Amino acid sequence: MGLLDNKVVLVTGAGRGVGRCIALEAAKAGAKVVVNDLGAKEDGTGGEVGPAQSVVDEIIAAGGQAVADTHSIADWDQAQAIIQTAIETYGQLDGVINNAGVLRDGIFHKMSEEDFDGLLKINLSGYFYVSRAAAPVFRAQGHGAFVHMSSTSGLIGNFGQANYAAAKLGVVGLSKSIAMDMQRFNVRSNCIAPFAWTRLVGTIPDATPEEKKRVEGLKKLKPELIAPFAVALLADEAADVNGQVFGTRANEIFLFSQPRPIRSVHTADGWTPQSVVDTAIPALKASFYPLDRSGDVFTWDPI
Repeated sequence: MGLLDNKVVLVTGAGRGVGRCIALEAAKAGAKVVVNDLGAKEDGTGGEVGPAQSVVDEIIAAGGQAVADTHSIADWDQAQAIIQTAIETYGQLDGVINNAGVLRDGIFHKMSEEDFDGLLKINLSGYFYVSRAAAPVFRAQGHGAFVHMSSTSGLIGNFGQANYAAAKLGVVGLSKSIAMDMQRFNVRSNCIAPFAWTRLVGTIPDATPEEKKRVEGLKKLKPELIAPFAVALLADEAADVNGQVFGTRANEIFLFSQPRPIRSVHTADGWTPQSVVDTAIPALKASFYPLDRSGDVFTWDPI
């Protein structure tokens, strides 16, 4: 018996990289898999059926069941069509893994409106569209699970990724809201910030020695190592895991903190701009966070 026997799972962006590995792992665990992939380039342009169908062929060759879907998650109507692919093919849907994404890196003061809005349309709005399309199905059947891919670019920070960081931190807020709003229907929602070398990560600049070192380290992180944890979050055995933010890096699994107050100041007389500068900021300053990047926090080699 597999953990996902008799379940139907949708994986977006499943034609390559992390999504492909998750789709294969879900099928191995017994799920029928809807392999969604637009077949686009790294920046989200273009499209072809090849990547999605290739993964479907792999699953079928291994004795599993899968169907390809090439609708775009970045469009409300097409997101609805993705869910319909699952219902029309298998009659149900039990889990959604929002994995599709694009990168359009650029330094903030040079980033274009198109690069910001276009990325958010896919990496944040697309996750909402797909989740919202699946919500009535989950609500009606009284169960369901979402897993959304976030990133330490949003949780911690990275250079040249204002659009990506905004989207991926937004995904955390979206996931938490889904978890709270749909808990009554036995529906759960969690996030994973994965570390893996994929074709998207391969677009990261490596012009400086520091950047080259970082990229070489990322190349050691295999995407298939992320898949088991993502699949496990869809299992009935993980029914009490809800509203959490995890990280995966090689054989490591992390639980991330969520923002909570860590220090406070008050005055009975009320604050003025001057007293804030003189008293409040100096009192709080000891707990300020530095402008860390992901690599400044994860300083040890992957295990």
